Amino acid sequence: MAEENSQNGGGDSQAAGQQNQQQLQFAVQRVYVKDISFEAPNSPAVFQQPFKPKVGVDLNSSSQKVGDDLYEVTLKVTAQVTHSEEGTTSFLAEIEQAGLFRISGIEGSQLEHTLGAFCPNMLFPYARECIDNLVNRGGFPPLMLAPVNFEAIYAQKKKRAAEQAQQDAGGQTTQ
Repeated sequence: MAEENSQNGGGDSQAAGQQNQQQLQFAVQRVYVKDISFEAPNSPAVFQQPFKPKVGVDLNSSSQKVGDDLYEVTLKVTAQVTHSEEGTTSFLAEIEQAGLFRISGIEGSQLEHTLGAFCPNMLFPYARECIDNLVNRGGFPPLMLAPVNFEAIYAQKKKRAAEQAQQDAGGQTTQ
């Protein structure tokens, strides 16, 4: 009888663990390009001089709930290359790489972290490849963007938001 009870007890906790795992879901539904742009405003003159690039990259991500447990995350990457001596724009490549993610069982700060760091990290390789392809098709040497630490970017964003909230709260109490 004691063996029977311990087997049932073990089974119940195992079933509870499986139920928790079934409730937590994360799946990529689709990865797609939402917007894409390439401009070489100073061509063909830019091809008639030595290529001395100065690269500027801007990253931004956003997310929105689009259905039950369905979220769209968009990673916007802008790469602007100017001539390092003249300051003229060689090219501007911009992409909005997006993805649909089915997420359930994750809430609050964990969901915010998933949407703000984990999902953009998954989208970045697609955006990086697309930017490189655009630049090559524009007649320029490859532009392989360096890996990005979205965890650090997310942490900095949260820190700035907390500092801003503190300043706003401090400003309200002194008025």
